[in-house]
Amino acid sequence: MNTQFRKGALELCVLAMINHKDMYGYEIVQNISKSIEVNEGTIYPILRRLTKDSYFETYMVDSSGGPARKYYKMTNLGQNYFAQQEKEWYDFVEDVDLILRKGKSDE
Repeated sequence: MNTQFRKGALELCVLAMINHKDMYGYEIVQNISKSIEVNEGTIYPILRRLTKDSYFETYMVDSSGGPARKYYKMTNLGQNYFAQQEKEWYDFVEDVDLILRKGKSDE
């Protein structure tokens, strides 16, 4: 997949994952990786920034198989931000799709 396409969509994917349910970092990476090639070095900076911007809160949960895991939880501010970003994404996709279809009809 084109790197620029992926780069612009990853934050929205992270927001969508956490909006669905609280998750820990590696779990987010694994879930996104099912559809988009991504690594931890890409996702963790997004998680840190979204937490710093108060869109996520974190809490620790003990793990039976290792160290405690940091879970990310959507805040009310985060839910509003996600709704805004999701709307902007769908508007953008619709506009690009219109241009792509119009370009095909001009041939």
